[in-house]
Amino acid sequence: MKITVFNGSPQAENSNTNVMVEAFLEGARKGGAKTENIFLTHKKIHPCVACYCCWLKTPGKCAIQDDMAELLQKCYASDLVIFATPLYVDNVTGIMKHFMDRTIPAAEPFFEKDVGGECRHKITSKVPKIMVISNGGFPEQSHFQVLKLLFRRIARNMGTELIAEIYRGGGAILTTKSSLLWLPLRRYRALLVKAGEGVVKDGKISDGLQRELEKPIIPESRYIKGAEIYFRKALKKITR
Repeated sequence: MKITVFNGSPQAENSNTNVMVEAFLEGARKGGAKTENIFLTHKKIHPCVACYCCWLKTPGKCAIQDDMAELLQKCYASDLVIFATPLYVDNVTGIMKHFMDRTIPAAEPFFEKDVGGECRHKITSKVPKIMVISNGGFPEQSHFQVLKLLFRRIARNMGTELIAEIYRGGGAILTTKSSLLWLPLRRYRALLVKAGEGVVKDGKISDGLQRELEKPIIPESRYIKGAEIYFRKALKKITR
C-alpha cells in the first residue's frame, strides 16, 4: 500500500498536525505501507482561476504552471491519500483549500447522477481512498462538524471512499515539551501508531480504537487553564 499525506499546516514539520501524522505513518509503515508526507506550504500552489482549460482546452491538464501537476501524479499513484490540516475557522487551511480546488482536472465538466440521485461531475482519473487527520485549539471534539461533512462530500464528489477520520480537540499541547504532559502525550501517540497499523491491515480504525482516540488527552479544565496561562505570558512578553 502507498500512503501519501498532503499536509496543509503552515507550520509544516513543527506543527501539532505533523505530530499526529508522523505517529500515524509510523504505524502504517509497521503494517507494511510505503509512506510520503508532503508539506504543502513548501510547494508552489496557485489558486484555481476557473478558466476551464483543464476541462475544455487541455482535458486533465491545468493551465497554471506550478507544483500541482507533480502533486496530482503522486495523488493518483497512491492507494490512500490523507488530508492533514489544523482547524482554521471551522475549516481547512488556506493552502489546503487551494490544493483541493486544484484537483478538478480529475473530473470532466459533464454531469452524472450518484447512487442517491444527486449530480456530480464525471471522474476521469483513478481516485484513491481518502482519510483526514486534523487538530484544533479548542478542547471539544464538536468543532470538527464542518470537516466531517466536508470530507464526506469530497468522497462523494470524487467517487471514492472516506475510510478513516482522526480529529483531535485540544491539539495545542501536541508539541509541548512540558514533562507534566509527557505521559498522556505518549499514550495518545501510541494510539495514533496503532491506528496507522490498523488502517493498513484492516482498511479502517476499529470502533474501540476510535473511541479511545476521541477521548481528551488531559481534562478540559486543565487544558483551558493552561491555554490562558500560555497566552497571558505571551502577551506580557510582547508588551514589555
